[in-house]
This record gives sequence, structure tokens and C-alpha cells, in this order.
Amino acid sequence: MASGSKKVIIAAMLGNLAIAATKFVAAAFTGSSAMLSEGVHSTVDTGNQILLLHGMRRAALPADERFPFGRGKEIYFYSFVVAILIFGLGAGVSIYEGIVHLRRPELPENPLLNYAVLAISMLFEGAALTLALREFRRTKGKRGWLRAVARSKNPSLFVVLFEDSAAMLGLVAAFAGVLLTQITGDPRFDGAASIVIGCILAGTASWLAYETHGLLLGEGAHPEVVAAIRKMVLERPEIDVINELATLHMGPEYVVVTLSVDFADRESSCDVESVVAQLDRQIKAAFPNVKRVFVEAEAKNPLGPVSGENR
Repeated sequence: MASGSKKVIIAAMLGNLAIAATKFVAAAFTGSSAMLSEGVHSTVDTGNQILLLHGMRRAALPADERFPFGRGKEIYFYSFVVAILIFGLGAGVSIYEGIVHLRRPELPENPLLNYAVLAISMLFEGAALTLALREFRRTKGKRGWLRAVARSKNPSLFVVLFEDSAAMLGLVAAFAGVLLTQITGDPRFDGAASIVIGCILAGTASWLAYETHGLLLGEGAHPEVVAAIRKMVLERPEIDVINELATLHMGPEYVVVTLSVDFADRESSCDVESVVAQLDRQIKAAFPNVKRVFVEAEAKNPLGPVSGENR
């Protein structure tokens, strides 16, 4: 999963780097606002992918005294930074350029160069988007696309998916702006296309921020994982009640499980130790992403189990 995400990010980064240079050259020769906005868009995307790769490298660092559960949340932090950059730099510059060209419209030159650059960009972006879609389809299982994004604990993959999708929409907007400007002779269409590109980026950034903020704060494991762990625990005859079952994603592939359970009165301290050790092995074997399991022996909560589960 991590290697697949890294491959997708590197492919997108190399493609965006080449596309950005091409777009800026085209913007310099044609004076197209939409092409300049697209150049800024691709530059921001390139920087974003560098940040994601840095976040993945940091997240892979081993645990230490300062970070006893590792640095898995680094990837969540950098994904949130990416959302801010898309909004602040990508959307902000594009909308600003569009407004400037609407106020002082100038007819772009050499439209054929714009078409050639847009066509090449669509090929590169289409290839990157196809790779991202293939990798995400492999990991999403039977869930729908939107539900899979909402449930994903690996933002590095859906961030690239969002970026590439926004890039394709931006290219379509730029193509429409250049074409309408050429057909009508009105350069304001070029400026309007730049504003549309900025709005696409702003929407993408907002969605990314919404999807990553929960991960950054600390989301629990998928409900089916929690339900399966609860079932494992309640199947133990030595345990009467689950007072509380809590999970926390410390990273895409690092889950912490905490359990508060009421053991049967007949169980000795040795029996309790044995059951705790067995549960630890059983849960980790069933769910490899679970790295730490904490079990607390506690009398039954007089107000009833927090989890709502008992025998």
C-alpha cells in the first residue's frame, strides 16, 4: 500500500514538473491568463507531491522516547498543509490573475501553441490520473468512490487523486477559455477561465481539508474492525463485560486499541495475564495494522458498559 502510494506520487510529481515548465513557456509567448494559472497550478501540485513524499518519509521513522507511538501522523499533517497550499497559492493566484485580465483584457497570441501545450498536458495528467485511479480502486474494495475516500486512512493516495482530477478539470476550463477567446475575439473569456480554474482549486482544497482534519485530530478504526475486535473479546468466557473499547489511528497503518473489561470473579490473576496475552496476539494476527493493544482489568461500570456490549 505505501509503496503503491509512493509510486503514484512520484509519477504525478514528475509529470507536473514537466507540465509546469511547458505551461509557463506557453504563457510567456501567448500572454494567456488561463495558461499562466495552469502553470501556477502545476507548480503548486509539484510542491505538494514533494511535501507528501517528505511526510511519508517522516511517518516511517521509528518510535522513540519523544514519540513512543511513532510519527505516523506526519502524513496527516503534510496532507493538511497541501490543502492549504492548494487554496492559498493555487486558487488565490489563479483568481487574482483572472480578475486582472478581466479588468485589463489582452488578446492572447499564438493560440495554436496553447492548444498544443494543453493537449500534451492532458496526456500527462490523464496518465497520472489513470495510475492514481488504478491504485485507489485496488484499495477501496467494494465501497463506492466517495465512501472510500471518506473512510480512507491513507491521505497520500486520495490527495493525489483529488489533485489529478482537479488538474483535468482545470485543463478543460483552460481549453474552453482559449477556444472561446479565439472564436469570439473577446479576451475576457481567457480571464474568466482563470477564475474558474481558481474556483476548482478552492473546492478541491476545501474537500481535502475536510477529509484530512479528522485524521489529524485522531480517527478511530473502521467500524467493522471495532465490531470484530469486540466480538473476539466477548467470545472469551473469562470476560463478562466490555466497559470500553477505543481505537485510534496513529498513522495509515498504525492502530492503537485500548480495552477496559470486567473479568469473571472466578478468574485468578494468572488467568487474567494469560487472557490479556492471548487477546493481544489474536487481535494483532487478525488485523496487522493494530500495533499496540492495551487491556485494563476493571470492575463493571455501574452506569453500564461504555461500549454498550455485555453478555
